[in-house]
Amino acid sequence: MIVERSHAPLPATPLVELRAVSRRFVKRAERHRSFQDLFIRLLRRRKPPQDLFWPLRNVSLAVHPGDSIGVIGPNGSGKSTLLKLITGILEPTGGELYVHGRISSLLELGAGFQPDLTGRENIYLNGSIYGLTRAEIDARLDDIIAYAELGDFIDTPVKHYSSGMHVRLGFAVAIYTEPDLLLVDEVLAVGDAAFQRKCLHSIQQYRDRGGTLFLVSHDLDAVQSICQRVIWLEDGEVQADGAPTDVVMAYLNHVAQTEQEKARRAGIPSSAEIENRRWGTGKVRITAVELLDTDGQPSKVFYSGAPLSVRLRYEAAETVANPVFGLAIHHDNGAHIAGPNTRFGGLEIPRLEPVGSLTYTIPALPLLEGQYVISVAAVDSVDSETYDYHDRRYPFQVFPGQANERYGLISLGGEWRLDPASEPSQADPALEARRPEAVTQTRS
Repeated sequence: MIVERSHAPLPATPLVELRAVSRRFVKRAERHRSFQDLFIRLLRRRKPPQDLFWPLRNVSLAVHPGDSIGVIGPNGSGKSTLLKLITGILEPTGGELYVHGRISSLLELGAGFQPDLTGRENIYLNGSIYGLTRAEIDARLDDIIAYAELGDFIDTPVKHYSSGMHVRLGFAVAIYTEPDLLLVDEVLAVGDAAFQRKCLHSIQQYRDRGGTLFLVSHDLDAVQSICQRVIWLEDGEVQADGAPTDVVMAYLNHVAQTEQEKARRAGIPSSAEIENRRWGTGKVRITAVELLDTDGQPSKVFYSGAPLSVRLRYEAAETVANPVFGLAIHHDNGAHIAGPNTRFGGLEIPRLEPVGSLTYTIPALPLLEGQYVISVAAVDSVDSETYDYHDRRYPFQVFPGQANERYGLISLGGEWRLDPASEPSQADPALEARRPEAVTQTRS
């Protein structure tokens, strides 16, 4: 194990470099119930069994000046452990770790704060820990207090602060120390919405000034908008490292596949097994429904803006003229999103073959992130006889993908533009009355 730290960044040297770094924790698998058990164990001279836990395994990466890196992954994947190794809170079990330059971190609520000291006193304490002189802290003090929005509470011991006040003060100190590397963990989620926006704006400004950022967050939208590179950690190992959109999409696809596998292992019945939501005369039977992805492969996971096709396979026990096939898309909350059918789409089927299939393709899925379900049906030409109806039997999930919207159920796909300034119409008497010359004439 090699650990090297210095406050002065070296020319052409990464601020942080990890070479096959691992971290191990030991969990005791056995507890002694009494002193007698402990005495017997000592006499046997056998070591108690150990359960080893590796939150990080052979992680290698480099952070260069000006990088803005996001770290994503599920809970327990090793993200926070990675940040604690970089800050020196933890030491690696193996590998090589090099850290150069001044690091400012916001990892845990109130980390580095002394509870019996006031907010003002903790500013001086943390500033000195970050390597600032008292004069440098004095020059930043008013800005830090104003940014933290603590008012008179700045002279109150921090042990009386709420979690949101801890975050505001901690972030204000971290951002105003002008570090070479800023480490931010998920704690920003504790603040209110207005302060979160303020923090994200400050992070963007810090990044635009050439600062180096290491951001851990479950907010994938924020990670994609702020970071130029994303690392996906899972089971203590780097699963992907690259462009934000590519890594986030790979992670979301993995999450969806994992959820499907959990549902299968839990014995949740498939839609084909749910016969109590199906009815019809049976003259035409829909024998299979497949939801197909971009590659034409069956899937239950799709992305906003990507293609989705629904293939219906059918059998007809007798000759059927002019049938109509259709489907309906419902949101998980019950909202009916759309209901296309072959008649509306201009597809006439004069005579149905005994066995066949047809496909409805959505070239760019407008649905936003959420859970959806599809119904399918085959009816006669005047909608008086239902041959076969499958009511909300085919669920699928939509992830954001390339969509940059998040509210509602669908993406309209529109574009915003700022219209050029134009002179107000002289035919508008209300605007004419507001003109300075009109007011002057009235007063005269």
